[in-house]
Amino acid sequence: MNVEKHLRLTHAGAMKIIDAAVKKAVAMGKPQCIAVVDDGGNLLAFTRMDGAKTLSIESAIRKAATAASSRGPTGGIVGDLEFRLAHATSGRLVNLKGGLPVIVDNVTIGGIGVGSQTGEEDLEAAKAGLAAIEGARSFD
Repeated sequence: MNVEKHLRLTHAGAMKIIDAAVKKAVAMGKPQCIAVVDDGGNLLAFTRMDGAKTLSIESAIRKAATAASSRGPTGGIVGDLEFRLAHATSGRLVNLKGGLPVIVDNVTIGGIGVGSQTGEEDLEAAKAGLAAIEGARSFD
């Protein structure tokens, strides 16, 4: 087959993810940086909540891109593979919790990355954002 149909995460969908993640972060009392990327790791939407760490801007974007590229949650690489992947990608891929792919109908259409708190708190906000997209695979 030379051509196939392609699902695409829209800006409206990215904003739904951001809004739901922000709502969760507010409920937790944990300000976050939240990034949503398309399937190629290109930024679609971003916010830095009041009080979120400025250095987490970059890590949130990289978590989202890593999740989209790897088609899986971030933060699960063990051993020296973490360093080798970071080196091979000039630091673009990260092994920090808080990144999830956006998968609909078994197709990865993007990623969400959340950063500024503990890895578990980042992941909790990311899961809430992902839940805003109907039919998106959940990661429990």
